[in-house]
Order: sequence, then structure tokens, then C-alpha cells
Amino acid sequence: MNIAVAIGGLAFLILIHEAGHFFVARAVRMRPRKFYVFFPPVLLRKTHKGIEYGLGAIPLGGYVKIPGMHRPAARDLDSQFRASVDEAPAIGMAVEDVKDSLEADRFDEARTRLGEIERAMRRAHLSDGARRGATRALTDLDDGLSDDAYWRAAAWKRIALIAAGPVTNLLFAVAMLATLFAVGVPVGATRVVDEVVLGTPAQTMGLQAGDEVLAVDSVPTPSFDEVSAAIRGSGGEPITLTVGRGEETVVLGPARAEQSDGRLRLGFVPGLLYESSSPGRSITQAFDRTGEVTVAIGESLGRIVSGGNRDDLATPIGIVQVSSQVAEQDYRAFLEILALISLSLALLNLLPLLPLDGGHILFSVLERIRRRAIPREAYERASAIGIALVLLLFVIGLSNDIGRL
Repeated sequence: MNIAVAIGGLAFLILIHEAGHFFVARAVRMRPRKFYVFFPPVLLRKTHKGIEYGLGAIPLGGYVKIPGMHRPAARDLDSQFRASVDEAPAIGMAVEDVKDSLEADRFDEARTRLGEIERAMRRAHLSDGARRGATRALTDLDDGLSDDAYWRAAAWKRIALIAAGPVTNLLFAVAMLATLFAVGVPVGATRVVDEVVLGTPAQTMGLQAGDEVLAVDSVPTPSFDEVSAAIRGSGGEPITLTVGRGEETVVLGPARAEQSDGRLRLGFVPGLLYESSSPGRSITQAFDRTGEVTVAIGESLGRIVSGGNRDDLATPIGIVQVSSQVAEQDYRAFLEILALISLSLALLNLLPLLPLDGGHILFSVLERIRRRAIPREAYERASAIGIALVLLLFVIGLSNDIGRL
């Protein structure tokens, strides 16, 4: 059940990230063609008002298909229509006409000439595979040459669209942290027992959840810190606990504390002491916490680049594993983890690497400075490097997750 909650939490973060792209794309008149949570194979899909909405089977991300993320190039058509041209050479003549228009940067003319390819396809006898490939290519070309294509939009529109995903994750993180600070966050432990660990001295001596530890060896312990100090100070000798149980006072033990994680423990989990903040202070605390985590993530990435700290990397598998464990403890702890994962998604997506959001923002800024488009070849080389780095990080994170499992 907790794993399902964790997967649902990750899916929600992906959903709001892609929703950020989606709604800003519509606002700046770049109508998305698809909106998917998770990656194919497709589990569910539905088309509404020309937009295909779907759910994939692989929980590693999601995507919104924006038309024309890259300017169509003549050489694209060679691979896209190879199978159909091989089966029906007459299609090749129409394809060459479109290529000529693209090479001359006559994009509206190229879009008009797509109809020639479509008519040639209707007359041709093509295998199912070749026809599907050619139809898909025609759709992609029509989207890429449309008036609302991404590459045709002003730089500020492209930057707004791309930044919307990370910004949505960032705003969610701040809002969730502010809510948690307002509801109450743990600032310490109480003397009240929340859980007794099975097979420990605490269970043997009869300690129960809900008991309040009043004294250790008859010495009063007004706080949990003093309870913990008294147990550690016993040196492993038998001790007794005086606890309040309902309206009664009960003496338990004696029992010997045992070493666990380098400390003497009886084997119980204390309750948590929560502190709430006013709405204004909770927002300030949320921004402070966001800033602290942002600096920590930046330092962590720096250590990864320099060769250290690679054990901290994780994929969605590791994220689900950790968040499912936290979900077992307390809903507030799970929501805090969810907020920090959302912040991490925002920051990692802003890295200046293609195909990440930060890479697209960087190239849009550079094009605005240059006042002309960056060559397609530069995009492709930068994308190849970015994909290689992202895959390397993914492989390292996956190996860490497998090791932890």
C-alpha cells in the first residue's frame, strides 16, 4: 500500500510538472498535441479537442508534445520516408519537392507541398508498416511547420513554456513546506511511547505504546532527552522505568539496555513534539528551507562531478523506495519528502543540458542574444552530449538503487 502511495506521489509531481508546460503552452498559443504521465507503452489514451491524453506503463517521467520543438530539416525526410519511397518510388518525387522548399527556408510552401506526399501515398500500394511510418512523418512535419510551432515562437514565449514545468514543481515545494510549517513540524521527542519494538528489552519489561516515562531508576525524567541520557548512562546495568499508564503509575523492569547503532537502547520509539507557525512565518520558513536544500543539492552535484558523493544518486526506483518507507512513519514526513523531491525535480530539470528544460532555456536565451537561430547541428551535438550525461547519471543511480534493494 505504501509503495502505491509513493508511486502515486511521484506521478503527481510529474503531472504538475507537465501541466505547467501544458497550460503555459496553451496560454502562449502553442497548442500541445499530447499530454502523457509516464512513458510508453501506452496503458490508457483519450483524444479531446485535438489533444491526446494518456498514461504510460513506465514510471520514469512524462511528457507534453509541443509542435515543432526543432525546425524541420530536409535530411529528416530521407529517414522518415525511406520505407515508403522504397515501396512506391513515385512518393519520392513529392518528398523531393518538400525537401527543396525546406532547403530554401520556404516553410509555408513546404507545408503546402505536404499535400502532394499525402496524395501520392493514397495512390500507392504500401505495406501497413510503411504507411504507418509515412503517416506519422506527415503528422510530425505538419506540426513542425505549423504557425504554432515552438521554433517559430518568440524567445520569451519559448522560455516561459519551458520554465513553467520546473517553476510549477518549485512552487509546489514551497506551498507544501509552508503548509507543513503551519500544521506543525517535529521539533523534538516526548516522553510518551509511540511504538515498542518487538524482541527488545522494552517489550520484555512490559512497556506499552501510550506509556509516559516519568522516571528511570526512580530518578525523575522531565523530558525525553533526560530519559535517553539515563538509559545511556546505565552502562548496560539493569534499570527500571516508572511510567504513567492512564490514571495509574506503574514500575517496569528491571531490564538491561542493549547496544544498537552504537548506543544503549531499550527499544521503543518516542512520540514527536510538534510546533506550528503562523501563516506569515510558515511562508518565510518554507523559503528558508527551500534555499537551504537548493544549496545542498548544488553542493552535492558539485561533489558528484568531482568524483565523490555518487552514492546519493537515485532513480525513480530509489525515490519510491525511500518515500514508501517514510510513508509508513508519518504523513507529514511523507509530504515533506514529496516537497523536497519536487524541488529536486525542478533544480535537476534546470541544468543547462539538452534535452532537459534548462538546456532549452539556455538555447533560447542564446538565440535571443544572437538574434538568429542556432544551427540544427549544434542542437543535435548538444543533445547527444546531454543525453549521454543524463544516461550516465541514471545508470549510476540505478546501480545505487539495486545495491540498496
